[in-house]
Amino acid sequence: MVVANFEVGIIGAGDMGMLYAKRFKQAGYVVNLCDTPDRYAELRTRHGDLGINILEDGYAVSRRSDYIIYSVPAVIIGKAVREWGAIVAGQTSVKSPEIEAFVKYLPTDTHIVTCHSMHGPNIDTKDQPLAIIRYRSDDEHYQTAIEVLGALESRMIYLTYEEHDRITADTQAATHLSFISLGTAWSLQGYHPWLNPQFISGINNVKVAMALRIYASKWHVYAGLAIMNPLAKKQLQCYVESMTTLYKYMIAGNRTEFRELVHRAADFIFGKDRSHKTILLDDDVLDQLSLAQVPKEQSRPNSHLSLLCAAVCWYRMNMSPYDNLVCQTPPFRMWLGIVEYLFCNQDMLEESIETALEDRYTQAEDLVFYTAVTGWGQCIELGSFEGYQERFEKTAEFLRPKLAEGKDLSTMILKKLTNKQQQSA
Repeated sequence: MVVANFEVGIIGAGDMGMLYAKRFKQAGYVVNLCDTPDRYAELRTRHGDLGINILEDGYAVSRRSDYIIYSVPAVIIGKAVREWGAIVAGQTSVKSPEIEAFVKYLPTDTHIVTCHSMHGPNIDTKDQPLAIIRYRSDDEHYQTAIEVLGALESRMIYLTYEEHDRITADTQAATHLSFISLGTAWSLQGYHPWLNPQFISGINNVKVAMALRIYASKWHVYAGLAIMNPLAKKQLQCYVESMTTLYKYMIAGNRTEFRELVHRAADFIFGKDRSHKTILLDDDVLDQLSLAQVPKEQSRPNSHLSLLCAAVCWYRMNMSPYDNLVCQTPPFRMWLGIVEYLFCNQDMLEESIETALEDRYTQAEDLVFYTAVTGWGQCIELGSFEGYQERFEKTAEFLRPKLAEGKDLSTMILKKLTNKQQQSA
């Protein structure tokens, strides 16, 4: 049901802004859209036939809209709000700076009901988690906002902005660090993973597909969360420290310490008896979807150090990843799925541990991954958006031959996983 005589304004015509604009237009709302003034002519040419009002700037959108959604990178939310104030929501992945900007620049009688779709622009909003955050609003305007956002047909989750930032830190920070570090490690060594025997089957298909999915996106989506969410830095630091501990055990020959740490993490997260645990992924999903150009029978063992490190990080932070499934994002869903798949298969876990401790080729490969993880960690710790962008775009360019195909493959995997979850619900 559409709120009568109600216009939705969207400031920011990037991928998520366009996704929202099309969904609200499809639902029957008048939609007013803008980006930076220099993109006005381009937007009219590209999207003028969609029935969406393309306006020159945020002032024009604000003057005629009843509900304004800022769909801009977290790093520029303050500048956007300062210039274009209205009754507002935001669509950034980090809510602390967003709320700070709203409070600083908007009148005190502005109603603030913000949101965050917990997925990217290539995923349909229907049935996906949508965080709803009532910061400052009376009941009437709050209910109106809920009704308008209902046009997205998402699964609404009601949080404070502090809860939102904690959950996104827990589910996304280390997940993204691991995937972007894999991409950087491949780039540093000059090989594409679909040609490497260590990455051609099983859960390696998911690693490759999800890394390509991230690198096919815009860098600022991930930089904002990593650098601007203070809660994310704690988990990122823990992942880097866990990686350092594991790798030092590997090259120092500390077999007992390595095994004990991995198994303590496994018992903490998955329990001691994991033989009958229902897992998110299965062999049908893992093996039928692949970018590999090397026959499966030529595959080499893999230490899956990135996955071992994820479990150790969760263990050290005393955090169960299952506590945050209510706000799971597609990358986190897949990340937990492959960690779970590894740790709930005793033979595979044992092979992973033995490969990490004994295989010199794998240790050499993992040295580059370790270097990539620590490099990204330092970049984020320094708060360098320029450094983040440069590292991200350089790796994306190296992986470009398969970015589109990888994005499509990851979407297929996610759809199969979603269908499986719905069938078992």
